[in-house]
Formats: sequence, C-alpha cells, structure tokens
Amino acid sequence: MTTPFGKVEETRLEIDLNALGHNYQYLKSKTKPGTKMMGVVKAFGYGSDAIEVAKELVTLGIDYFAVAYVAEGIALRDAGIETPILVLHPQPCNFETLIDRCLEPTLYSVRIFRSFVEVAEQKSQKNYPVHIKFNTGLNRLGFWETDADWVLEQLARATTLTVKSIFSHLAASEDPAEREFTLLQIQRFKAIAKSMMKRLGYETLLHQSNTSAIINYPEANFDMVRTGIGLYGYGNEEAEDKRLKPVVSLKSVISQIHKIEPNESVGYNRAYRAAALEQTATIPIGHADGLSRRLGNQKGHVIIQGKKAPIVGNVCMDMIMVNITHIACQEGDEVTIIGDNQSAVELAEAQGTISYELLTALSQRVKRVVGRKP
Repeated sequence: MTTPFGKVEETRLEIDLNALGHNYQYLKSKTKPGTKMMGVVKAFGYGSDAIEVAKELVTLGIDYFAVAYVAEGIALRDAGIETPILVLHPQPCNFETLIDRCLEPTLYSVRIFRSFVEVAEQKSQKNYPVHIKFNTGLNRLGFWETDADWVLEQLARATTLTVKSIFSHLAASEDPAEREFTLLQIQRFKAIAKSMMKRLGYETLLHQSNTSAIINYPEANFDMVRTGIGLYGYGNEEAEDKRLKPVVSLKSVISQIHKIEPNESVGYNRAYRAAALEQTATIPIGHADGLSRRLGNQKGHVIIQGKKAPIVGNVCMDMIMVNITHIACQEGDEVTIIGDNQSAVELAEAQGTISYELLTALSQRVKRVVGRKP
C-alpha cells in the first residue's frame, strides 16, 4: 500500500505513482485509438523501481512490457507480473530460462534466430511468440531489409515459432534537425513491414515509435508504441517536459555543518579553498549513489530551503559537501538533489550528460520510497 511521502531522514528516492499515471494517460492520448502501449521498464525502471512501476502500469491497462535482458524479465515474473514481456537484447545462454519464464525474445540476427530455434525445438515448443527486429538506420541491432527473404524462409520451416511483432527503432526522433532521416526510417520500416506481412500469412503487431516519436511522428504509431523515458516524466524537449510529471525525486539530509576558515580546504585533494569565512554542509550521497564526480567543484548544486547550495570540492564516494554560507539551515534539514527547483535534465546538463544516464545510474543502495503526491 502506498502512502503520502513523509519526513526525509536519510538519502532516498521518492517514486510518485500519481505522476506515472499522469504520464501514461498523456502519452496514450497522443496515439490513435486502439494503439497498444508498451512500457519500457529496463534498468530498474529507468533507475526507479521496475516492480512498483510495472504493477502500477498493469492497473492502468498497459498492454506489453519491454526489458533489456532476461534477468529483468524474471524479476517481473517473480513479482507476479503476467503481462507479456519483450526482451529486447537476449543472449543464447539465457534462452532456456526465457522460455521457462514465458518471456518473448527479440530475434535480431541469423545467429540469434538459429540459436533460439534450436532451444525451442529441444524444449518441444509450438508457436512460441517471438519478435523480429529490423535495422532501419540506428545500426545497433536488427536484421537488414535484405535479410527479409531468409527470415521468412526460416519462419516457414520453424513450427516452433510465431511472430508476435515486427519492429524497428528510431535513431533521432527527438531531433528536429534529423526529421528527414527519421521520415526515411519510417518509410523503410513501412516497406519492410508491408513485404513481411504479405508473405507471413497472418497478422502481427508493428511498432517503431519511442517516446519522442509518439509526440513528434503520429504517422508512426502503427499497432503499438514503446515508451520509456516519457513514462518517467521526460519528453526530450522543454515543451513536452512541462506536460509531463517527473516520477522520481532524489532527496537527502544535512548530516553535519562546518565552519571553514579563509583559505582552508574542503574534501579530497584539497580541491576547494574557502575565499572567506564560510559554512559547508555534508550530505550522505556520493558517486557510489550515482552522483557523478563531474558535479564537484561548483559545477553542480543541491537545493536547501529553496536555495541553491553549490557542491564544493570533489564528490566523494558516499558524501558531498555544499556551500551554505548564504542559507539559514541546520543539521537534519531536507536536501533536494532532483525534484522541485532542479529537474533531472538540469542536473544532467550540469554534468555534461542526459537525463537517461543520470536516472539509470542511481544506485540500488539508495532507499526507494513509493507513494502518491496529490
């Protein structure tokens, strides 16, 4: 049972299920009626809590889940999730377990296709659901268009398999400067899908859109869309971020306050020296928790009493020190790292990266607290 968030007494990641519901409904509203929704919950639900996110999405009516690896799918099954789960990047060593746990593999190369058929036959499978991925320009995983004949020939022989979907992945759907390339990818996929569907002999799902494509390319909805970062509150552009609600807030507390004399140093390697009499606060979160060392030496900040407190010195493994000379606060006060007044996008930009990396880097030792904000 979820409850409202209470007093912060240690470093924790707050997961707001109401925000998740808002994002799901908003993204669904951007698709044409009848379009299925696939929720991407890989990497611990983009650094949040894949199990809690998945359970909430089930209540919201999600049609499919996607994970990167078999182990992530197993964790969902162990938690009682019965919704179909697509494994985006399976490896042959896990195929037996994948079948045992009713997970659905992406077949993206000749090697992977043959390996899965071999295991499926050994386990006497009949019409096991698989997903065929084609590469339309991302050049990461997927069959080439010229492989379509080979794939169809193998499918005609393999009674162990049934194609649940044919899909591809867009490379730059969030970038207006790459619109021409994105449209080319969509046209390539349409051509591949048309040829495959004509010769396959039965209907199957088609999907290509990620979060940014849901927003920017409604013509690429097809039968299903995949959404990852959008579910967690980020739409890859400022206007869309305002329409979504961040699901996670990263908070901590002030452990200790120090008075620093002029020219006195703070932290490892004496990387910071006080220009005058200053006060610093030590906070129990560091690079082992996912807070990059690139945020040290005043490149990043936290929020205390609604004000910015710059990180001084190097980020330690378990702690940071921040300048609070200008802030009236005391030990035990709440500290916001991600949340009101500082989004994951802003903090990511301060360390020269993107929200995806920042969120998914959040350590599993950070306590997760699930609740609902009004």
